[in-house]
Amino acid sequence: MKRIQRTAGAVVGSAVGDALGAPFEFGPPRAFSARFPAPGAGGEMCGGGGWDPGEATDDTQMAVLVAESLLERGGLDLPDIFARFQRWAASEPKDIGLQTEDVLTNGMPWDLAAAIHFQVNQRAAGNGSLMRASTSAVHFAPVGREATMDAARRMAALTHGDRAAWEGTAIFHELIRLTFEDTDPLAALPDILALVHPDHRGRYATVLAPDWHPDQATEFNGAVWPCLGSAVWALRTTTSFEDAIRAAIDLGGDTDTVAAVTGGLAGAYYGLEAIPSRWTQPLHVPLPGFDGRVLHLEDLLHLAHRLETTHAGDLPMDTSC
Repeated sequence: MKRIQRTAGAVVGSAVGDALGAPFEFGPPRAFSARFPAPGAGGEMCGGGGWDPGEATDDTQMAVLVAESLLERGGLDLPDIFARFQRWAASEPKDIGLQTEDVLTNGMPWDLAAAIHFQVNQRAAGNGSLMRASTSAVHFAPVGREATMDAARRMAALTHGDRAAWEGTAIFHELIRLTFEDTDPLAALPDILALVHPDHRGRYATVLAPDWHPDQATEFNGAVWPCLGSAVWALRTTTSFEDAIRAAIDLGGDTDTVAAVTGGLAGAYYGLEAIPSRWTQPLHVPLPGFDGRVLHLEDLLHLAHRLETTHAGDLPMDTSC
């Protein structure tokens, strides 16, 4: 498979999963299959819950902001990404995570806001950094394992002070990189886990184990490790992009983000052509706070191509993360 099929699949697949899962967020398990029992029948981009059919949520909106910063700034400019997030948050998007909103609006500088939030609340292991990682995973994949995982941790730390979020985002980055190299990402999980910070390796080893099932999760899938574990489970236990997304949404709970993460992994694994056109045609990504812009499939494909072909640039010299 050509690499561009995988890179476009990761970006578009994540957005598709996001838009499909959004109407079912916080709903019960198997609600998606109850409404659409026959795979391939159509109508799944139904909208609802405040979302138009095919409309992507904050997951994809933030992923686009990350991508545009990486491209326009010629590399990883953390203050610029944070400023874009702040501009977006100030525009009152339809959905924004409570933790992310507090970090972006608490008036603290970019390099302190998330850390102080964590010190005060002692809770910052949500999946809000993982959900937006598809575009950065594509961009940093060519620069190798250490650099892509380091970039993931740094970007996660912008909004999430708990290292658990950094490590989950780093694992996702490396899974995408390996898939682009035509390596089985699931077979590589033991090697990836060896690179996870020791304080968090055990919980990720549990949820990424071959015999783990989301029913065994001890936390809501809005937390970063069961979210990633659920996405990997959906990829492992199905044989197509469509089936992986259906499995992810049928878990219930934080369906847009679990499906977005699943879509990124499955899109990279199966490629763009495996994503049903009935799902990509209505797809659109509003960007609140950015002059009324709305991205469609063609825009996302162009973005994916630029992310793949533009040099990732140097990482920041600061090693505090």
